[in-house]
Amino acid sequence: MKMSKTEMLNNKINQYNLKDAFIMPGEFEQHFGCIMIWPVRPGSWIYEGRDAKKTFCEIANAIGADEKLFMLADKEHVKEAKQMLSKCGNYENMQVLEIASDDAWARDVGPTFVRNREGEVQGISWTFNAWGGTYDGLYAHWEKDDLVAKELCRQLDYPCVDATPFVLEGGSVHTDGEGTIITTEACLLSPGRNPSMTKEEIEQALCNYLGGEKVIWLPHGIYGDETNEHVDNVCAFVKPGTVVLAWTDDENDPQYAYSKEAYGVLCNEKDAKGRTLEVIKLPIPRKPVCITKEECEGFVFEEGEDIRQAGERLAASYVNFYISNHSIILPQFGDENDGLAVQLMEHAFPDRKIVPVMARSVIVGGGNIHCITQQIPL
Repeated sequence: MKMSKTEMLNNKINQYNLKDAFIMPGEFEQHFGCIMIWPVRPGSWIYEGRDAKKTFCEIANAIGADEKLFMLADKEHVKEAKQMLSKCGNYENMQVLEIASDDAWARDVGPTFVRNREGEVQGISWTFNAWGGTYDGLYAHWEKDDLVAKELCRQLDYPCVDATPFVLEGGSVHTDGEGTIITTEACLLSPGRNPSMTKEEIEQALCNYLGGEKVIWLPHGIYGDETNEHVDNVCAFVKPGTVVLAWTDDENDPQYAYSKEAYGVLCNEKDAKGRTLEVIKLPIPRKPVCITKEECEGFVFEEGEDIRQAGERLAASYVNFYISNHSIILPQFGDENDGLAVQLMEHAFPDRKIVPVMARSVIVGGGNIHCITQQIPL
């Protein structure tokens, strides 16, 4: 008799028994390196990635100052990626790998890495279905994306756990490295991911694969986030026991209710070690970041792909930063809250340098700095 998706997943969890051996480290722990993917999809990166490629290079260079940077590119764009990255001051710490993908969201299609007590690191390859598959996915073909994690692990010689048929994107979870996982109900309970599984079954899968002991569920993420509201755009661990939360005091902003509800959950929950969480409120841009008519004219969409409209509000959040070994790569939007975000992050990460990056070209693509990066723990 054919097994159900849940039965298949439970069999795999029991087989690997990851909970007792491997755990996903906090992003603030030491890294060996970082994965990015060269931006070329016409439906994401306007005007053939003209501005996005420059911004990706800036981000790669900032990360390359602290850790190894692996840039993935398909065969047709390996040469271009090498040429543009070679102009970076930290190019000697970068490597371009020929790996095809459908888009450049390394956080979501790359492997999620876990580590055991002996320091052994292995990747997890989730099922990827473009943030919702045929239900509400953002494009119709994601076959190459779904192979990225396994191929990356093969090329870098990491063992790879095949977590199929469980659908998950890296941006949908954050962890403190001590057994606490944060996610959002809007994302992981979306009908486009694992509809045959209950919330409790999804929670158990997360704990087993990521070495978790407790899952904190936030109801929502950032308003308008087309990933069904990934947690990495709204809340992130600074260290065990402390998180930053995207915030607004404007009661007329639709984000206000989302953030207030998340704040209530975080203040009333304890982490896996029994600590009450400290919550640092990190304001969103004061003025909504909206896509312009000129930007919309730079897209070339394929059939079945989500189409953007001029004036559409983008899910801009300063929480979508990357923590490298010695720095915080922080998105900026040309907004009056840019400077405040820098100041708050300096306070939250006193031992790291804050590197502000104007990320307009990335948010127009649909995500931000954390979405286009994926750490490999040391």
